[in-house]
Amino acid sequence: MGGILFGSFAVLAACGLPIAVVLGLASVITLATMSDIPLLVVAQRMFTAVSSFPLMAIPFFMIAGSLMEGGGISRRLINLANKMVGSITGGLALVAIVTCMFFAAISGSSPATVAAIGSIMIPAMVSAGYDIAFASAVMAAAGSIGVIIPPSIPMVTYGVVGGVSIGALFLGGFGSGLLVGLSLIIPTYFIAKKRGYTGTGSFNLKEVIIAAKEAVWALLMPVIILGGIYGGVFTPTEAAAVAVIYGFIVGVFVYKELKISDMGRLLANSAVSTSVVMLIIATASVFGWIMTSERIPDAVAEAFVSFTNSKIVILLLINIMLLIVGCFMETNAAIIILAPIFIPLVVKMGVDPIHFGLIMVVNTAIGMFTPPLGVNLFVTCGLTNIRIERLSKALIPFIVAMVIAVLLISYIPAISMFLPTILMK
Repeated sequence: MGGILFGSFAVLAACGLPIAVVLGLASVITLATMSDIPLLVVAQRMFTAVSSFPLMAIPFFMIAGSLMEGGGISRRLINLANKMVGSITGGLALVAIVTCMFFAAISGSSPATVAAIGSIMIPAMVSAGYDIAFASAVMAAAGSIGVIIPPSIPMVTYGVVGGVSIGALFLGGFGSGLLVGLSLIIPTYFIAKKRGYTGTGSFNLKEVIIAAKEAVWALLMPVIILGGIYGGVFTPTEAAAVAVIYGFIVGVFVYKELKISDMGRLLANSAVSTSVVMLIIATASVFGWIMTSERIPDAVAEAFVSFTNSKIVILLLINIMLLIVGCFMETNAAIIILAPIFIPLVVKMGVDPIHFGLIMVVNTAIGMFTPPLGVNLFVTCGLTNIRIERLSKALIPFIVAMVIAVLLISYIPAISMFLPTILMK
């Protein structure tokens, strides 16, 4: 049954079908040909998978991100980042990365981060003389931070699948996100220095404070949301609903850049994005259920343990597998399928499941800007009309930097576990 499951998955994926369709059809083909289980079970498992209170956070965070994006948040965050780091060598590229770190604390989505910030920063970099491939690569890579710094939709998915605290994952995302941001800033600075991309203006603390005041309502959102979660005021799912209300109030009544007439379009876009994610979660759950029933996770764990008992080597092998899978599979689907396989193994090796969740999220975030299926690549190419081959070549230094960041997160747990350890006792 395992051979039919993965064989049909490979064939269907090679045909270029959407990942949700691939997972669903592979599951149906396997059950229809290798078992007497009625296919009605597929629909039942799909319904059960998405009938989850914690998963309600996904559509709410989608809507909140759309509201904040349409309410003038992007421009104010870019202005703040520009006042902070714009004067440094490669200033505009660094502004793009820092702004993505700010926006990540609002959107929870990588493509949304690329679209919101890239539509402003890429033309600005090109106008300042930056190579369009370099500017696009910076944006595609920096957008991946959108799913690492909380709130993060893949973290919600992992929390549900792995049965771990979503709040603790969010806390761990801060350390991981800051490290990833720094890992992207370093190659950006040296490439900019080599190519002569200078900064803009000079650093002025007074201007930074003024820009921070203008962006304060945007910066307060993660404080209110995460503070409410860790203060016990509301759950992560309720926090997502609060984020929607907050985003609406700020966009309509504070910044006054969000019009009521825009709501239909924003809600429709959020509904489409949510339906795609939910369909992937539903079909991936059926795929994962078949794997579990066939004891495939146990077989994989035994294979790893028979190869080596070294925690260092096993984590390295898992990282390599996650990096490869991330290039070919959507993030949420990869988490739903692989988390049940690897969690029992890493727990036996003494790895905290929260720590491992952060390893998974950062690994799969790399897949968002690596070919052939990196969603950030297609969003960026849509903004710039650059060929994906040229963009992929420019991304190599950033992929290397992110891989180093993943290894540091894997082997130095304190990077991601410091805040959860301190605040979740």
